[in-house]
Amino acid sequence: MATPSDYQRLLRGAALRVTGPRVAVLSAVHAHPHADTDGIIGAVRRDLPKVSHQAVYDSLRTLTAAGLVRRIQPSGSVARYEARVGDNHHHVVCRSCGAIADVDCAVGETPCLTASDGRGFSIDEAEVIYWGLCPDCSTGQNF
Repeated sequence: MATPSDYQRLLRGAALRVTGPRVAVLSAVHAHPHADTDGIIGAVRRDLPKVSHQAVYDSLRTLTAAGLVRRIQPSGSVARYEARVGDNHHHVVCRSCGAIADVDCAVGETPCLTASDGRGFSIDEAEVIYWGLCPDCSTGQNF
C-alpha cells in the first residue's frame, strides 16, 4: 500500500509541485481504479473536506498530462481515471452494469501497435475496449 510520501515522490519525479489536492487525488486514483470524477472527488473529500471541484479537476488534468494517471472514456461513459500507466493494457466493460476491468494484451508485447495500414503514423499506443457481460450480470442475465 502506497503512502503519502510515495505519492509526493511520484509528483517530484514528474517535476510537479507537491500540493495537498494532488497527493489526495493521486491516492484516490490508486485506491479506486476506473473511478469517475465524482467518485474521486468523494474519496478526496474524506481527507480534504474543503477541496473544491476545480482543484480536483485541475489535479486530474495535471496528473494525466504528466503521465501519472491515465484517462479513459469508454463509449457512453463519463471519463474515468486509473493509475496503471505506460503498459498499453486494455479494458473490458460490462454492457449491463458498466463495470470496468483491466485486460493485458492477449499476445506478444503490444500486438495491436502493428496496424494493418499505419498511414505513415508513428504509432505508440492503441486503445482496445472489449465489451460483454461481467460474471455477476451474465449469471443473473441483467442485460
